[in-house]
Amino acid sequence: MRTAILASGNGTNFEVLAKHFQSGDLPGKLALLFCNHPDAPVMARAHRLGVPTVSFTVKSCGGKVAYEKRLLAVLQEYRIDFVALAGYLRVVGPTILDHYDHRIINLHPAWLPEYPGLHSIERAFADRRAQTGVTVHYIDAGLDSGPIIAQCHVPILTTDTEDTLEARVHATEHQLYPLAMKQALTALNEKEN
Repeated sequence: MRTAILASGNGTNFEVLAKHFQSGDLPGKLALLFCNHPDAPVMARAHRLGVPTVSFTVKSCGGKVAYEKRLLAVLQEYRIDFVALAGYLRVVGPTILDHYDHRIINLHPAWLPEYPGLHSIERAFADRRAQTGVTVHYIDAGLDSGPIIAQCHVPILTTDTEDTLEARVHATEHQLYPLAMKQALTALNEKEN
């Protein structure tokens, strides 16, 4: 099973997953990091960890349709079986969804279906909820609406600032994502064998 991770930014979740692949905790091989921002810090993390990288932007492709066709060609060139989004700040369109049906997972910093989309941590903090959470789910054509693989609550403490809450959400992501990915990869392996 060959996995690609798609990311856009800093890459802390990418690095956690890459180390789990390298230690053998996750089945298969991390075969590719794709980043839609060539100068993003995640690229340096991938280089340091010896993970092959490809990067280009929507603008350099002349639009979303051409971008997704080029990305699909890259995924096929690397013989990718499974895709994980780790801070990939783009909606995945039908060109890729149709080819990787039930083979793309996403990490979301909220207890879905609460707070889909962007700024989930900030919105939960502003609403003064008792808790928020982290969700790993398959992606579909909706916004953070695909079938849920795993979730974990994160309390919002009365002493929290937005920064302290964000730090606890990220720490929870680093624990939950490898476990949920292992579950998804194992299920896919069993289905295909």
